[in-house]
Amino acid sequence: MDEVEVVVAHSERATLRVGDVFLKVDADQARVDVEVEAMSLAPVPTPEVLWRKPPVLAITALPGTTLGRLGGPSTGSPTAWAAAGAAIRKLHDAPPPSWQGRAGRSIVALEAELEAECALLVTSGILPADLVTRNRRVAEAALRPWTPAFTHGDLQIAHVFVDGDEVTGIIDWSEAGQGDALYDLATFTLGHEEHLDDVMTGYGTDIDLDVIHAWWSLRSLLAVRWLTEHGFDPFAPGCEVDVLKARM
Repeated sequence: MDEVEVVVAHSERATLRVGDVFLKVDADQARVDVEVEAMSLAPVPTPEVLWRKPPVLAITALPGTTLGRLGGPSTGSPTAWAAAGAAIRKLHDAPPPSWQGRAGRSIVALEAELEAECALLVTSGILPADLVTRNRRVAEAALRPWTPAFTHGDLQIAHVFVDGDEVTGIIDWSEAGQGDALYDLATFTLGHEEHLDDVMTGYGTDIDLDVIHAWWSLRSLLAVRWLTEHGFDPFAPGCEVDVLKARM
């Protein structure tokens, strides 16, 4: 029998790998509905859905390897990063789904969440006030009008698979929907600023770097406390806290 590998697990959901099959366990079936529908609409390679028996979704494993992970070295070549940029552009150019994704939260909602989270980070002593204040100012550039695009919503580099210099697939679509394209690009390059130019080469259009930097700060500020409370370490080298420090 194949070994069972725990890919990710926390109180909201878990993903296991058994041989060539991923088993995703999620009590929120609305989130799974989004994932299945988004994969059927996305114009980029995605896993095949094998079966679904709530709360479990079974999908095929993708060939190749990921481009790396946050806090770790990149395993992909500049050409592979550019290929990922081209795939992301193809996704963003597609007709967006009918629903709003995580990258599509309103400016008002984001402002309220950011304000509350920054206050908690300081009062709890998780982060120093000057670090929070500086990144709060940087994050403001992300709070602007945007044109709805087909966004993945959680486009971490660990969710993009490549074989050589070819993108073989993108996984974890439960946060997909209409949203800000630059949110995806910022999420993808978070902690790997050295590959931003490669991604932009593949993406093929001018990007407002101030907005990318703003999303790096905003996403990190909103993630630190949640990660700490769910057994992850945002203070590890190259992770969210280092991303925040880089803006000082």
